[in-house]
Amino acid sequence: MSEMILYEVQNHVALITLNRPEVHNAQSPEFLDLLDSYWDKAAKDQDVKVILLRANGKNFSAGHDLSVPEDKKDVFSSFDYANKGILGQYLWEQSHYFEYSRRWRNNPKPSIAAVQGACIAAGLMLCWPCDLIIAAENAWFSDPTIMMGIAGVEYHGHTWELGPRKAKQMLFTAEKITARDAMQYGMVNEVVAVEELAEFSLAMANKIAEQDLFSLIMAKRAVNQTVDTMGQPAALQAVFDIHEFQHAQCIALSKGETAVLTRDVSKLKKNNQ
Repeated sequence: MSEMILYEVQNHVALITLNRPEVHNAQSPEFLDLLDSYWDKAAKDQDVKVILLRANGKNFSAGHDLSVPEDKKDVFSSFDYANKGILGQYLWEQSHYFEYSRRWRNNPKPSIAAVQGACIAAGLMLCWPCDLIIAAENAWFSDPTIMMGIAGVEYHGHTWELGPRKAKQMLFTAEKITARDAMQYGMVNEVVAVEELAEFSLAMANKIAEQDLFSLIMAKRAVNQTVDTMGQPAALQAVFDIHEFQHAQCIALSKGETAVLTRDVSKLKKNNQ
């Protein structure tokens, strides 16, 4: 399990590397738990000034791991929807999806996401919490969850990252957003050649790491506090509740079966190849 994600510190930069290239860095529960532990480790390490999140392989992340082996059934399979409703799923997704992303966003140290290839659905919940996003020219971003009966991932960064109209277009159409377009919308800071992504993002991290840590933390706090004052935390929580309401709709339509939650996965994968 420790090899799912790699962690090291170089010159005051914590390098967190997603390391499941064989499944396009799909996110299993164990993967997310380990990732969260490394974010926390970097936050507590007094030698770390900057966190750089990157990924091995062709793609940054294909989102949640929807191909769980038979001997490791998804946690949702143990929920008794008929007798307990959606409470179990609500609490699990709140703690493992929503709160993880919020915690990474609120990590006091500056963070950078280096994104190449596909960044699909829950992949967005890995890069959106970061302070800066550096994208390779071949990077693209998509949230096609409407094809599964769920209009948007648990962490609704869409409106904050893209603005209301582009957020609606992304959700309504399930279309891809290119790296260049994402930079134009303000979601991405820089777009570089694929072969330059690693060097460029590390150079950016090293440049930031030259600054005083306390000043960096306060600068990040100033910007985050401004966005928080604009209502982001309340909005994110409200939309997470809307997301869970959609799960309830899927469960109701399927009469308690979980299959409806991934009924269009094959179409979703084909649309995002």
